[in-house]
Amino acid sequence: MASVEGSGFQIGMVGSLALSVASSVSIVICNKALMSSLGFPYATTLTSWHLMVTFCTLHVAQRFHLFEPKLIDAKTVVLFGILNGTSIGFLNLCLGFNSVGFYQMTKLAIIPFTVLLETIFLKKKFSKSIKFSLLVLLFGVGIASVTDLNLNLVGSILSFLAIATTCVGQIMTNTIQKRLKVSSTQLLYQSSPFQAAILFATGPSVDRLLTKRSVFAYNYSFMVLVCWLINISCIPTLTDYLGFLSLPCSTSKKMLTHCVKFFLKVFIVLSCLIAVSVNFSTFLVIGTTSPVTYQVLGHVKTCLILSFGYIILHDPFTARNIMGILTAVFGMGLYSYFSVQESKKKSANDSLPISQMAQKETVALLASKNQDKDHNETKRSNGIPAASKDSFE
Repeated sequence: MASVEGSGFQIGMVGSLALSVASSVSIVICNKALMSSLGFPYATTLTSWHLMVTFCTLHVAQRFHLFEPKLIDAKTVVLFGILNGTSIGFLNLCLGFNSVGFYQMTKLAIIPFTVLLETIFLKKKFSKSIKFSLLVLLFGVGIASVTDLNLNLVGSILSFLAIATTCVGQIMTNTIQKRLKVSSTQLLYQSSPFQAAILFATGPSVDRLLTKRSVFAYNYSFMVLVCWLINISCIPTLTDYLGFLSLPCSTSKKMLTHCVKFFLKVFIVLSCLIAVSVNFSTFLVIGTTSPVTYQVLGHVKTCLILSFGYIILHDPFTARNIMGILTAVFGMGLYSYFSVQESKKKSANDSLPISQMAQKETVALLASKNQDKDHNETKRSNGIPAASKDSFE
C-alpha cells in the first residue's frame, strides 16, 4: 500500500513539474507577443487580470467541491498576497523591459540568492555536491544566454527588485504550506484576491509611469499596425490569409485594425488562461519540493525559450548557445542525482533511531526475563518455591 502511495506521489510530482515548465514557457512567449509584436506594454495591469482570472477559476472549482477551502490568518494572507503580487508584477515588468534571455537569467539568479537567504535565516544546510551542481547549472545558462543580454538601467533595477521579492515570496510559500498544513490550492485561493488587488490598484499608474501611456486610452496608430505587420511578415502561412491587403487603402486599413484588435483580445485571453496554470503549478511545486528545486526548473524553461526564440523570432543561436544548454542540462542532472541521494540518506537516518529503539527494548525485555529466571533458580536452591503467574490470579 505504501509503495502504491509513493508511486502516486511521484507521478503527481512529475506532472506538476511538467505543468510548470509548459505553462511558464507558454506564457513567456504569449506575453512577449503581446508586448513586442502587438504593442501592449502594460505588464502590471496584465498581471492583475491574470490573478483575477485565477481567483475566479478557483472560486468556481471550490463551488463544484473540487477542493475544500481553509481559512488562514488574515494578517498572514494579506502580507503574503501583497508580497507575492509585488514580485509577480516585477517579474512581468522585467519581461517587458528586457530581452527574453535576460529575463530568464534574472529568474535563474534567484537560485543563489534563495540559497543564501535559507542558509542565513532558516539555518538550512546545502551540501557541497548541491552547490557544485547549481554552479554548473548557472554557468551553462550563462554561456547559453550571453548573446541575449541587452542591459538597460530600468530593466536592471526591475530585475534586482524581482529577484529580492521573488526569493522571499517563494520561501514564504513553502513555509506557510508546511507550518499551517494548507495545500497549494488553498493558499492560492486565499491569497490571489490580495495579489490581484495590489496590482489592479497600482498597475495603471505604474504602467503609465514606465511607458508614458495610459492603459485606458490605449489605441492603435497606423505605425503600430505597420510594425506589427513587419513582425508577422516572417510567417508566410499567416500573411497568405491576409488577402485584404490588396484592397484600397482605407478599406485595407480598417480591416487591418479589426484584425489586429482581434489578435490582441485572443492573446490577452490566452495569457490569462495560461496564467491560471502558471500560478497553480508554482504553488504546487514549491509546496511539495522547495524554492531552490522550483528555480532549477528555470534551466529547462531557458533552454526552451532560447530554442523558440531561434525558431520563431530568428534570434542568434550559435554553437556556444548549444554548449551552454548542454552544460545546463548536465548541471540539472547532477542536482537531481545529488538531491535524490541526500533524500534517501536522510530517510535512512530518520528511520535509524526507531530501529535502534526497538532493538534496545527487545534486549531489555530479554535481559529482564533472564534476570527473573536466575532469581527463581536462586530461590529454588534456597528451598523457597518460586511464585508463578497463576498463583496470583
